[in-house]
Amino acid sequence: MKDPVTLSTGITYDRESIEKWLFSQKNNTCPVTKQVVIDSELTPNIILRRFIQSWCTLHAPDGVERLPTPKAPVSKTQLLKLFNDAKSPNMQMKCLQKLRSIASHNEANKRCMETAGTAEFLASLIVKKNVEASSAEVSEDVIELRRASNEALSILYHLQLSVSGLKSLLESNIELIESLTSIMQSGNYDSRVYAVMLLKSMFEVADSNQPINLRLEFFLELVDLLNDQISQKASKATLKVLIRVCPWGRNRIKAVEAGAVPLLIDLLLDSSEKRASELMLMVLDLLCQCAEGRAELLNHSAGLAIVSKKILRVSSAANKSGIKILHSISKFSASPGVLQEMLQIGAVAKLCLVLQVFDRGSKTKERAREILKLHARAWRNSSCIPTHLLASYPS
Repeated sequence: MKDPVTLSTGITYDRESIEKWLFSQKNNTCPVTKQVVIDSELTPNIILRRFIQSWCTLHAPDGVERLPTPKAPVSKTQLLKLFNDAKSPNMQMKCLQKLRSIASHNEANKRCMETAGTAEFLASLIVKKNVEASSAEVSEDVIELRRASNEALSILYHLQLSVSGLKSLLESNIELIESLTSIMQSGNYDSRVYAVMLLKSMFEVADSNQPINLRLEFFLELVDLLNDQISQKASKATLKVLIRVCPWGRNRIKAVEAGAVPLLIDLLLDSSEKRASELMLMVLDLLCQCAEGRAELLNHSAGLAIVSKKILRVSSAANKSGIKILHSISKFSASPGVLQEMLQIGAVAKLCLVLQVFDRGSKTKERAREILKLHARAWRNSSCIPTHLLASYPS
């Protein structure tokens, strides 16, 4: 224990450990008492800290180093002064670098920064700099403006805002989404990753009863980011953003128009990573819930084949999404050609296999059964279904 602090429950912990428990791991209980922590303020246990320092001094001959007295968390007054100083263009980068240093010191500083309005300050700076960069004529000016924007975004991402902080950021800074879209298009490697990771965090806490209709440009940049495959982290965050926003309004149609379906199919063909495959199938399932998405899947020569192939080869989550995709196709887009293709690529045989291996009462099994019963006239007596699977065909 280096920096003992006492929680509102009366239990003392090491600051770094309890901050990680409460803020990084998003727990809201005291590890010892299991009580809900209503007030997350940490009070320094000065007496215990002095005992620890005395013990270290006593054992100095044995090579034990004395622990320094920890710095006090940053104050709101200090932060407000930095916000004010940052209004001067000449002081802006210096102030941002100071904010980065404060945030990196400990979790307590991050929480103080959030309370003092640092997220709102950084968001407004990102928006302002991106607007100015879009209208700047001199390339040196554009570079400098984007440098400030990228620095502000990096700090904002690393603040790891609370749920309430993220909600506030989303509700009061809709312009921020457009700025992050612009950064995904023209930012450097790190800023593009930070932009999509921040969007993921914001949309994960968004109220599903208050949908946000996003512009086509937003989906075009997501698709480009996914296509570039700059990192697994960024790609998974992009897929999670799509999963979150596609159910709202016309967003899924815009995602289809942006070219998401053929790209996802191409990525699935090369994907051997479990979680990535699950996420891609989840997005495809959402997109196939509209006619445009189903048409795009069927227009791709490998669309039905790769969906069928992934069933029973990845995970239960992938099975669920894959069967739902086939269910959408067979229910709303089942032309004679499509039914024949499903036979030829083994999708019908795979559905029969699902009936054999899944437990009774499974929703996935019931969907597979419904698909087979729906097109029994076209499929039941087909030579494309192996004999040992025909016995599973529902009557």
